[in-house]
Amino acid sequence: MYMDRDLLKNLISKRTDEIEKSVAGTGYLPKTVIGVGTFLLDNECDVDLLSAKQRVTFERFLLPLLDQPRRQPGMD
Repeated sequence: MYMDRDLLKNLISKRTDEIEKSVAGTGYLPKTVIGVGTFLLDNECDVDLLSAKQRVTFERFLLPLLDQPRRQPGMD
């Protein structure tokens, strides 16, 4: 699976508000999702290295946000 490293880095560093909204009410913590993203960045975005729990977190929260079109500045 190809993953845009820059897009992932942007998501976990500058779009944390979107992560917080996506985990709200789920029992997951934003730092857990950010941690999975950081792990991927540190390991060349190799999804195969994720544990089963990390993969669920990735597929449930990060992947949908990565698939969304980028926000336009000032269009919140």
